[in-house]
Amino acid sequence: MARKPKRVEAGSRRRVALVIETSMASGRQILRGIARYSRECGPWALYHEPGHMQAGLPDWLRRWRGDGLITRVRSAEVADLLAGMSLPVVDVLDDFLHPKIAGVRVSNPGIARLAVEHFLDRGFREFAYCGIEGRRWSQLREEAFVEYVRAAGYGCEVYHLPRQETLPWYAETERERLAEFVRRLPKPGAILACNDLAGQRVLDACRRVDVAVPENAVVLGVDNDESLCEISDPVLSSVDPAYAQIGYQAAAVLDRMMQGEPPPERELLWEPTEVIVRRSTDILAINDTDLAAAVRFIRDCACDGIGVADVVRRVGISYSTLKRRFRDVFQRSIHDEIVRVRLERARELLADTDLSLAVIARRTGFQHQESLGAVFKAQFGTTPGRFRRDYGSAPPDR
Repeated sequence: MARKPKRVEAGSRRRVALVIETSMASGRQILRGIARYSRECGPWALYHEPGHMQAGLPDWLRRWRGDGLITRVRSAEVADLLAGMSLPVVDVLDDFLHPKIAGVRVSNPGIARLAVEHFLDRGFREFAYCGIEGRRWSQLREEAFVEYVRAAGYGCEVYHLPRQETLPWYAETERERLAEFVRRLPKPGAILACNDLAGQRVLDACRRVDVAVPENAVVLGVDNDESLCEISDPVLSSVDPAYAQIGYQAAAVLDRMMQGEPPPERELLWEPTEVIVRRSTDILAINDTDLAAAVRFIRDCACDGIGVADVVRRVGISYSTLKRRFRDVFQRSIHDEIVRVRLERARELLADTDLSLAVIARRTGFQHQESLGAVFKAQFGTTPGRFRRDYGSAPPDR
């Protein structure tokens, strides 16, 4: 986690421009994180230019005499222009890199890893990716997703949506082309869309060719834009990149640059930790009914303190048979799956609540707080307390 600079003394409030779109939830969450940092380590005088993703730099920014800027750089021309300005700049998009502009971004390999794990945990063996042509962040997600899928021993089909400025996604020719791609995919299949808007388009394509979601295909978006996810049909599961944390870390980097430090030599990548499961991926693609029953029982009851023997009794087949089937499909043991489900629930409670570690341990099936801490650190390489500090929700406004 980025260290915090000293709090600014009274009378030395810094002026920071925020040229970040508010038309999408990701931009609004980034602003939340910046505002939280300003409250804790500033305060700063924040100047915000609202707008949409295609909006360029505002004219006033070229003449502005402030102390720093956080923005999303969407073209090489804008990157060169910002690099020539006499103020520190932090970019929170992943389209262009410039040595004079600091970058704080979500880890695209982290997104891909979560997506592949999510699909494999549900028994899927056929994979596809839907990206956007000409977008670096989409390309990076695609490359990482394909790499993780291949490492698991499977192949991956890829589709590229045109950029909105070249051909609107709702154009009939594009909708037909995407629908044909979905129709040809092996079923049941798992599709990662590069963001939630692309996920909506994939769901539309599934409806056009009568591919039932999630029965015949599952669709996972990225961004966890709750409004977009909830108006999708079916409601869309999504990787949550924790954009508020990205905004917070971007502000911390800018603060150090405003105090005279050079831009970091490497971009800061924030690891996402959670898939928000909704109807579009809420299914198991497992033909083995006994194994499917075991997985459902574990996911429903792991935090109630069940053990391997309870799972075996529930399914009604021998331990050796269930153990072998579990290993063949998931490449892990029954006990490992129980622990995995408990730890995922523990991470949710650490990030989203202020419950004590002792209460979280009890609610996730661990006998003691110390047991949770030891298993958590062995799995994730960090303590529950550190994880909460890094990924916990921002405190409410006072």
